[in-house]
Amino acid sequence: MTEFIPPGTRFIDLPAAFPMKRGGALHGARVAFETWGTLNAARDNAILIVTGLSPDAHAAANDGNPEPGWWEAMIGPGKPIDSDRWLVVCVNSLGSCKGSTGPASIDPGTGALYRLAFPQLSIEDGADAAVHVVRELGIEQLACVIGNSMGGMTALAMLVRHPGIARSHINISGAARALPFSIAIRSLQREAIRLDPQWNGGHYDDASYPESGMRMARKLGVITYRSALEWDGRFGRVRLDQSSQDPDRPDYEPFGLEFEVESYLEAHARRFVRRFDPNCYLYLSRSMDWFDLGDYCAQKCGDSQADTSAGLASIRVDKALVIGVETDILFPLQQQREIAEGLREGGADADFLPLSSPQGHDAFLVDIARFGPAVQGFLATL
Repeated sequence: MTEFIPPGTRFIDLPAAFPMKRGGALHGARVAFETWGTLNAARDNAILIVTGLSPDAHAAANDGNPEPGWWEAMIGPGKPIDSDRWLVVCVNSLGSCKGSTGPASIDPGTGALYRLAFPQLSIEDGADAAVHVVRELGIEQLACVIGNSMGGMTALAMLVRHPGIARSHINISGAARALPFSIAIRSLQREAIRLDPQWNGGHYDDASYPESGMRMARKLGVITYRSALEWDGRFGRVRLDQSSQDPDRPDYEPFGLEFEVESYLEAHARRFVRRFDPNCYLYLSRSMDWFDLGDYCAQKCGDSQADTSAGLASIRVDKALVIGVETDILFPLQQQREIAEGLREGGADADFLPLSSPQGHDAFLVDIARFGPAVQGFLATL
């Protein structure tokens, strides 16, 4: 497999022997990023966006790549994250296959792909790498760090591990720890990949590739990214052309696709499976399961009783906006409420905004009518 790096991606090298939380170090590693807007003379107008599991750094069109990005409606001149006012930086997660060093990258020590020789990956490693990018860009303190989904975890890890890195924070459908339901789903996704014979202990290539495992993993993910309400509204019980279920047809497949929702999941999964490295998927997925902000607080304070709430209360930001979605089953609303309450305990002016979007966990990607004004309104107060 190769990495999937969008045109116009920029890179910053990580320090030699970049230490990893769970042991080991990366050598010759880098982080991929893109920017929009200009840093002002005071260097105090920078916003950092840290992403979910699969996005690259190309969040919106820019001079380096005019193609629309994954958050195109949110970033740019006059948009909710206004690049006429802000320097906007988006980093690709460490461990990804979209430009930042990960299992699909070349290990400079061997000249071969890292594969499973890549060190164990934690959310905190991605946070430390993102902070290094900020520093290398000459930014002492961010005006705001914005984290979506897994990026919400990464942003919180940044704030607790690097005090003063940002004056404010927007956490969107994020969490301060992994809950059992999301751990269970991700465990099944990883199992689907690992049990595909073509995975071969992480040693696959384009000709022998764990496509079935990746398809199943992606389908499981997509089911949890949206809500039952949306599935019902979009597809109902509409069936495909019934002639496809004719046993006399040469392409008949017993127990094959029958409903439109099944066809949608299949098409979506097939578009994804060859655009994201399976080993990177495994590493990033497990890093989310391991994350609990209370762990760092317990280690730092030497208090084995320190919990997630204590970790949140140790964060110092002036203002915060925590947005959740009522139909989100993967990162349920209780997790965003916990973040807002914990940040308030630490002294932040933190607002909790539950949205009624029908589109579940992925609503922030598509329901711009709700998310845009909320983010724009918060940034206008900075």
